[in-house]
Amino acid sequence: MNQPSLTWTDADTPVATAFDDPYFTGGLEETNHVFLAGNGLPERLRDGFHVAELGFGTGLNLLALAHVWQPEGTLHFTSFEAFPMAATDMARALAPFGLPQADALVAQWAAATGPVRAVNLPGIKARIHIGDARETLPDWPHVADAWFLDGFAPARNPELWNEALMAQVARHTAPGGTAATYTAAGHVRRGLEAAGFTVTRQPGFGRKKHMTTARMPQ
Repeated sequence: MNQPSLTWTDADTPVATAFDDPYFTGGLEETNHVFLAGNGLPERLRDGFHVAELGFGTGLNLLALAHVWQPEGTLHFTSFEAFPMAATDMARALAPFGLPQADALVAQWAAATGPVRAVNLPGIKARIHIGDARETLPDWPHVADAWFLDGFAPARNPELWNEALMAQVARHTAPGGTAATYTAAGHVRRGLEAAGFTVTRQPGFGRKKHMTTARMPQ
């Protein structure tokens, strides 16, 4: 298990030293803008809806999803993470947000082992695949209705944004499924388009002028 080497900002935001990039800049508000609203959530949520994610990180995106889901059935959440964070670091990173399921997430994360970690929150079954997504995603036997593409910045973490991996994302997307990411990098948009998505540049969060959303044709 390759735990990330971290430094911390004055605001207690973790920064991955390997990529010289913070795990988030706009916190929960950015997650709501980019990943939830960017995928038309929570309006699209329903029993059996499946969200997938590249880059589990602190688990903030999962908690944001849990916060807007009124359990009327079960959501499925699958994430792919190469560098799983220690539970103590996760707790420190999540503390400023005061999200009601944070303690449950951290406790289960601390106890979980193996290549696929299980986390169960009210109305959500989450499975986090540990390892390089370029190796783990191709063998994943499911498809997602929405994707959170949340790796570190493409310039610093190009492995998580290459065309081959975007093609795997597309192969594991249901007809009419969507994807959203904070980045508007041209090669990311082109990779999604080449994989079969219809790609749209949208207003970004805060100081970020643009972000990207994508939809798979029906």
